[in-house]
Amino acid sequence: MNFRIVTVPGDGIGPDIIREAVKVLNKVGEIYNHKFEFTEKLAGGIAIDTYGCPLPQDTIDACKKSDSVLLGAVGGPKWDHLGGNDRPEKALLGLRGELKLFANLRPAVLHKQLKEACPLKPEIIGDSLDILIVRELTSGIYFGKRGRVASDNSAFDTLYYNVNEIKRVLKVGFESAMKRKKKLTVVDKANILETSRLWREVAYQTAKEYSEVSMDFMYVDNCSMQLIRNPKQFDVICTTNMFGDILSDEASMLTGSIGMLASASLGEGTLGMYEPIHGSAPDIAGKNIANPIATILSAAMMLRYSFSLEKEAQAVENAVMQVLDEGYRTADIIGNGVNPVGTVEMGNLIAGRIK
Repeated sequence: MNFRIVTVPGDGIGPDIIREAVKVLNKVGEIYNHKFEFTEKLAGGIAIDTYGCPLPQDTIDACKKSDSVLLGAVGGPKWDHLGGNDRPEKALLGLRGELKLFANLRPAVLHKQLKEACPLKPEIIGDSLDILIVRELTSGIYFGKRGRVASDNSAFDTLYYNVNEIKRVLKVGFESAMKRKKKLTVVDKANILETSRLWREVAYQTAKEYSEVSMDFMYVDNCSMQLIRNPKQFDVICTTNMFGDILSDEASMLTGSIGMLASASLGEGTLGMYEPIHGSAPDIAGKNIANPIATILSAAMMLRYSFSLEKEAQAVENAVMQVLDEGYRTADIIGNGVNPVGTVEMGNLIAGRIK
């Protein structure tokens, strides 16, 4: 089968890590008889420097015509002086909006080989952890009306949701739960916010379509505490844009390294955008230091969610596990008695273990 993938390396270590993910995908194609056609496009700071805007129309058009998008990272101190609409990060919001991607899947997975890196006590975390956070992407306070009021020297941001926006992301949460442990926690602030009370109403209605899924609710402040106190109580968490932004970063640190965590942004169809959750780390760009595993695991999510290639996705994930079992580590996950490797060698090792 043929698949058209647009790669958007972006800034900093983005090109370094995308290169290794492409290497792994090409190996998958070779072994499983698929052809992945890659087209590279610019977004972020490099697009500002080249075209004067963070998200050129050429990049948008190419992504819309593709079967999937693989993104590296955008931003860096070089562009911190720019205003909100001109910053590199605007490319992320722009791509999500243009591609109509409304659900962000953020797995927080602590692999048993790296459990020493978890900041929690062993008796709390056990040998491993696997939580999936489903975050709404295109509405909420990040997209509501905002502004400044000169007359009283104030500012405002509006938290807005409608039923359709809530239902479609909740369905992603329920569908994800059906494929896992059939447990869904909806996180909100319904004791205070009217939008959260609407979320609960829609959740109760949607739950009728998924009688096998056990659903509960939790206030966001309690959830942030419970992720530290007893994270293993969670399986799938579904929540609003801002709450998901915060909670997924908190959950990611339970794994010990942000360099290990993938993500997927999905819409109604099969087109998705896949990216590691870490930043652009310009201080280590081009030094063969960056950990490519999060990007490689993002490529595995692409195989699973956009291309419906489950065996191939598992082959990539198994290759990552095998390399970790063999003791290979990049600098961010280094430990005692292991084999230190750089970005390129880690990519080679994983590609070489695809079966």
